[in-house]
Amino acid sequence: MSTVNLKHIEKVYPAGKKSKKKHNLKVTDEGVFAVQDFNLDIDDQEFIVLVGPSGCGKSTTLRMVAGLEEITRGDLFIDGKRMNDVAPNERDIAMVFQSYALYPHMTVRQNLEFPLKMRKMDQASIDKKVNETAEILDITQFLDRKPKALSGGQRQRVAIGRAIVREPKVLLMDEPLSNLDAKLRNQMRAEIIKLRKRIKTTFIYVTHDQTEAMTLGDRIVIMKDGVIQQVGRPQEVYDNPYNLFVAGFIGVPAMNQYNGKLLCDKETYSVQVGDVIMPLSKEKSANLARNHVTEQDVIVGVRPEHITLEGDPAKMIHGTVDVSEMMGSAIHLHVNALGKDSVIIVPTIDLQAGNDYSMGSDIQFTFSSHAIHVFDPVSTLNLEYNK
Repeated sequence: MSTVNLKHIEKVYPAGKKSKKKHNLKVTDEGVFAVQDFNLDIDDQEFIVLVGPSGCGKSTTLRMVAGLEEITRGDLFIDGKRMNDVAPNERDIAMVFQSYALYPHMTVRQNLEFPLKMRKMDQASIDKKVNETAEILDITQFLDRKPKALSGGQRQRVAIGRAIVREPKVLLMDEPLSNLDAKLRNQMRAEIIKLRKRIKTTFIYVTHDQTEAMTLGDRIVIMKDGVIQQVGRPQEVYDNPYNLFVAGFIGVPAMNQYNGKLLCDKETYSVQVGDVIMPLSKEKSANLARNHVTEQDVIVGVRPEHITLEGDPAKMIHGTVDVSEMMGSAIHLHVNALGKDSVIIVPTIDLQAGNDYSMGSDIQFTFSSHAIHVFDPVSTLNLEYNK
């Protein structure tokens, strides 16, 4: 078993160490709170991804798990054992860094052997472990090369190999793909997905790239300013964002947001955006009714792929195409409507129907009733899931 439990974890730096202007972090007389009241239970062999913008506290949290940062408050447990005061080398964890951190004067084989020799393992066992690891990561052909002779993707596989060769209970990965180009990142994401199916360990992965988070994680933890915003399965977080930050951070392109009004007729809800009134689905109306939500001003959120160009012209929003981006399978339209920029994703098959989406053309659209989100403008919370 390799469970990890973080209970009320906090990291406070002296006030001068973190810039209050650069980050919207909590600041008290005690100092700057890089991580606030972090609570998370990670199951054995689960793949958890911490995701958020730079300075949100995700790497600091990872380093506290690794023992590279002291925990100011709270408790860290690995397999039920409190680890706050346990030295990093005694936690049975391994860490993969953004910078690879390979020894340049050693061959790939020597890099992989190093953590096993530090454990004083016999050479026959070392050879067996190194060969098995090299085969898993498809780096056998590089064992006699030095890191400078490898590509970025190959170096990253070696760095991962050095971390997994000793079969740690927990594998920590701190933005391991950020130094790679887009094509290599895609390839390495696939390699990591294959890897986690072949080794029996628990993963904690840090990234600022929400695409990595969505594709890799069993669950993702969205952080902002040292505070957890939402924890859930990728699809759950995408479909049911807890607040405006999560709604805007998860999803590419970002969710469109409009000033609107929530209307209620008994337990049937609709939203008014501009002069257009759009009904909400029965499920969404039921969620709002369950929370006793009343008529009020709201922020209406709709993802670009959930905007439709078909419907009653009298009940549609009108706009003008400013920019048209061809993306292959779809076209991304930047539309000036209601005084702001909206992004609409249109499948390219619609282009064959003779529709004109060129710059300056008029367009009309509405929202899918099942995909409209309503947020409180002050608290920024999603009214479906928060009272």
